[in-house]
Amino acid sequence: MSYEGHEEDRDKVLNALGGKKGLIDSGLPSLVFLVDFNFSHNLNQALVSSLILSAIFTLLRLVKRETLQHAISGFIGIGICALLSRHTGHAKDFYLPGLWTNVGYAIAYTFTNLIGWPLIGIMLGPILGENFEWRLHPARKAAYKRVGWLWVGLFVSRLVVQYPLYKANQVNWLGTARLAMGYPLFFLVGWWSWLILRKVPVVKATNN
Repeated sequence: MSYEGHEEDRDKVLNALGGKKGLIDSGLPSLVFLVDFNFSHNLNQALVSSLILSAIFTLLRLVKRETLQHAISGFIGIGICALLSRHTGHAKDFYLPGLWTNVGYAIAYTFTNLIGWPLIGIMLGPILGENFEWRLHPARKAAYKRVGWLWVGLFVSRLVVQYPLYKANQVNWLGTARLAMGYPLFFLVGWWSWLILRKVPVVKATNN
């Protein structure tokens, strides 16, 4: 990657962070749950609708021989959300695993940044062909740290907005906030991450 960066490396970065198909596979079933529940006020119906759509996405990826990683993880995620909310009988608990996930990611990104092994570098280093050589180059390591703090900010902002709505049992607002802070913020932070990383050349691994 030169100072200006390459489109191929940009695509690698965005795909590693989930990519468009990953966001569709995991995001649209949640949208269906929110819309269905708002109109029907029937928890079971909304859960079934979201599960069916997630299953359809998985089958489509299988038929088209595309990667199943995001479709399957999305289906499992929706399944966990459905089981939890069905068990408690509260629609708001459909969004509880998402809150847990944001807590986990915020802790992981913060911890790895503080110990000098930013998680984003661990994920992207091998993909971009620099393995972990970036740790020996202060500028590249600093860039990965800056990107790491960006993602910490994303996860924490979601918790700050969404957890009070969860506690207040504001299901509609909670679902809306999750959608608004899902696709838009993901693409914003993903693109911002790329803008930071493209300014510092990729470190060529010595064993390449």
